[in-house]
Amino acid sequence: MAAARFGVLARSFSTSGAARQLVQPPVQVFGVEGRYATALYSAAMKNKALDAVDKDVKELSGLMKTDTVLKDFLLNPLLSKELKKQALDSVLVKKKATDLTKNLLAALAENGRLNMVDGVLNAFGTIMAAVRGEVVCEITTAKPLDAAAMKELEGALKSFTKSGETLQITTKVDPTIIGGMLVSIGDRYVDMSLASKINRYTALLQQAV
Repeated sequence: MAAARFGVLARSFSTSGAARQLVQPPVQVFGVEGRYATALYSAAMKNKALDAVDKDVKELSGLMKTDTVLKDFLLNPLLSKELKKQALDSVLVKKKATDLTKNLLAALAENGRLNMVDGVLNAFGTIMAAVRGEVVCEITTAKPLDAAAMKELEGALKSFTKSGETLQITTKVDPTIIGGMLVSIGDRYVDMSLASKINRYTALLQQAV
């Protein structure tokens, strides 16, 4: 019953009435994953269990990164929802997860959205970073940045933070962007990649033909 209530809450979050009933997080997270994460945050706040749920989410995030067998099992579209739910229940019991975390995963399983579990966990992590005064920043470049370039970029990005906030920077390398960079900081996203520019110019040329 609790899982069903949680699922209804998450599914109906897009309506203004449901949104007003939720405890709003300090940062907005978007998409279906963001709605589930926001519903979990709201439930955790109302039950004064935010730290416990945060611990659960961190452990699950780590597990999804290290246990490829479990991840592949949960994402396999050929397996039934009930089988996946049973596997999750077993894992969560061993981890001594809170009922709120169990309800979240049960709702995802029942709604056929376990393929979004990584996105939901990451969205909740973004919310918790904001709670702690951290601004999550991800930088994607075609080649690794050297120390001098990284230091200069950090200095520029600090202008996006407020007093008391700290930057939590992660970097990724993606050769497909060719050059330039992609920057995601808080709820802002900037595409300065060469690949993006090429796509825009190609589209303009095609329109001109």
